[in-house]
Amino acid sequence: MDDSDLIALYSGRILALAAAIPRTGRLEAPSGSAKRRSPLCGSTVTVDVVVKDGAVVDFAQDVKACALGQAASAIVGANVIGRTRAEIERARDELKAMLKSDGPTPSPPFEELEVLRPARDFKNRHASILLCLDATAEAIANAEKADCA
Repeated sequence: MDDSDLIALYSGRILALAAAIPRTGRLEAPSGSAKRRSPLCGSTVTVDVVVKDGAVVDFAQDVKACALGQAASAIVGANVIGRTRAEIERARDELKAMLKSDGPTPSPPFEELEVLRPARDFKNRHASILLCLDATAEAIANAEKADCA
């Protein structure tokens, strides 16, 4: 990786997203939570959700990740309310396909994840980028399990 690769990867838009992550912190009474960690870089994202009628009605995240992981978390945080686990899993799978096999841009409302397409050539960054969606899907699943108990 040379300097021009890094400059392209850390675009102004990615840095702006990373600097403005919405819904940070933790919820007082989540119905589900999950913490995911990237073993490669040590980035972590902890997600709390409140789920009602199968959809996220409240969300908070504690993000300790690189700028790419922070940018992904910003996009997820801005679009997660009202989403179901199936929609989050679809966004995660589409993002993974975009990164790993140059697949299409994720479907709305997560199409802004397209900004992370330059990271496809940097496989060591993929896990950090996927952390928020992985943690969100797991937190929703945990909320669904708790609701059934």
